Amino acid sequence: MGRTLPWLRRMGNGQRNPGTTSATVSLQSLQPQAGGEPRASTGIPGIDRVLGGGLVPATVALLAGEPGIGKSTLLLQLVANLSAAGLPCLLASGEESRDQVALRARRLGIAGDRVAFASGRELGPLVDAARAERPFLLAVDSIQSLRDSAGGQVPGGPAQVRGCTDALVGLAKTEGIAVLLAGHVTKDGDVAGPRTLEHAVDVVLTFDGEPRSGLRMLCGGKNRFGAEGEVAWFEMGSDGLHEIDPCALLRAGEGEPGSATALPRLGRRALAVEVQALVVPTDGPARRQATALDSGRFQLVAAVLHRAVRAPLARAELFGATSGGVRIEDPGCELAVAAALASAGRGCRRLPGAPSSGKLASPGGSTLARGWGAGWRRPGRPG
Repeated sequence: MGRTLPWLRRMGNGQRNPGTTSATVSLQSLQPQAGGEPRASTGIPGIDRVLGGGLVPATVALLAGEPGIGKSTLLLQLVANLSAAGLPCLLASGEESRDQVALRARRLGIAGDRVAFASGRELGPLVDAARAERPFLLAVDSIQSLRDSAGGQVPGGPAQVRGCTDALVGLAKTEGIAVLLAGHVTKDGDVAGPRTLEHAVDVVLTFDGEPRSGLRMLCGGKNRFGAEGEVAWFEMGSDGLHEIDPCALLRAGEGEPGSATALPRLGRRALAVEVQALVVPTDGPARRQATALDSGRFQLVAAVLHRAVRAPLARAELFGATSGGVRIEDPGCELAVAAALASAGRGCRRLPGAPSSGKLASPGGSTLARGWGAGWRRPGRPG
């Protein structure tokens, strides 16, 4: 566990580690590693792509997601993969005990001797353990459960989160240890704690998905070592997370009445997602219900259709959803929602393989969504 990787060794000839502030080092003396920038593969191609080609030593990354979405499972699988590849890792959990982590590892089929565990409740002992073990990766689950006893505040508060993050950033830069922090998000989608947490780290990853389904999406945000906006797709099963190609899951009933294919921008890619609509005539109050779609935009599209093309939607209950439960907030998908509603209202099929992308105008026209072609990759497979 104490083995030091070549790129983590301190500089010889009396020079200090470039990450320390007690000495200055000329940039000319920092020779690049043979073969390019050193990166470690996580063993999961999608995560390597989101990170920009792998995990850079001394990186501090934030993995943000809602409680129960699978952050702990993802951390455990990453730690196990890196440890199996010969890169020592340390998993610190302040939310689960050692026995609970061991039970999760057994369920995922991970050998217990491949994971080193430490308590993640107190900052001081955790930093001391990391300095003693010198792992390649320190995974902390979660930053909200970690506390500095010298601070005096309760764990999870803005001051504690900011102070603990600053200490772990210092540990990463001075000791050459990569640090991966799990962080909870609020119901508004922001990381719980101070907003400055995202500015302090090198990489921000968002783990999202529909809690009632097994579909998960890892999105890359800020990334100092690679391109932003990459996306990896996973399916949560009884034995953990598995990377998948979501195309088949998101276009299950293409060509049926009430379905249309949208091209939302998910990260840097346009992914073909099926939008589904159901129109049910009623004599009573008409309901409008949208799942994984913006409800306000859904009602606006229905109103535009009723006025512009006289679609039979005024005295009908309208329901909308997406295949796979993927949430769509891209305004460029309004035309696909309109096509699905019109198809469901008239009971006619759309041509299979004909995606719709555009933003509706209130009078009834449509325009190409702003920035539709900027920085996009072709729709299809996520890789």
